[in-house]
Amino acid sequence: MKHFRSYRFPPLSQFIAAGQRASNEDTDGQWQASVSEGFEQGQRDGYEVGLVQGQQDGYDTGRNDGMTQGREEGRNETLVALDRLARPVDAILRDLKKVRADYREAQRKEVVDLVAKVARQVIRAELALQPVQLLALVDETLASMPPTREEIDVFLNPEELKRISELDPKRAKRWNLIADARLDAGECRIKAGDNEVDAGCHQRLSACMEQVSSHLALAAEHADQGAPA
Repeated sequence: MKHFRSYRFPPLSQFIAAGQRASNEDTDGQWQASVSEGFEQGQRDGYEVGLVQGQQDGYDTGRNDGMTQGREEGRNETLVALDRLARPVDAILRDLKKVRADYREAQRKEVVDLVAKVARQVIRAELALQPVQLLALVDETLASMPPTREEIDVFLNPEELKRISELDPKRAKRWNLIADARLDAGECRIKAGDNEVDAGCHQRLSACMEQVSSHLALAAEHADQGAPA
């Protein structure tokens, strides 16, 4: 006759606790795996998004920089081309301005020479009629010179000296009149002490013509400034 030993099953609570532990371990493992997978997926997604965005930003920046550089290079090339084309025109304009300036200068010289020629003829005719007017020039010149107690020598053309002595001997005796054949009619030179000046008509006429030429040049300059470019 066989003997049987009775088997005692473990408590149910032990099975439940073991199942819960297994379930918790599986849940923890799945959660960690999910987190790791999500992190890796996030990295991949972030890399792809960043790559696409970086490519787009780089494209936009490169396009803008390229357009800016292209416009600047095009502008510089255009300016160089325009400058190259304008050089012959500028040279022509400079030549035209020089021709115009030379022509006006020649006109002014002709006007001044004509006025001087007429003035000399008038002076010559006036002195031929009234040579004593040279003495008025002597008075005017002496008034502008430093005063002196020394004898005053007045050098005149011999013919004019003779006529002055005949027409106005009283005024002629005021100074020491000396004939100088080197002097033309209407010319006069005064020596007072160490000072010697030209008091003749030629010197005065030359100074007057210089003023006329200066006024004409100034008028032409104003006309050029007011003329349209």
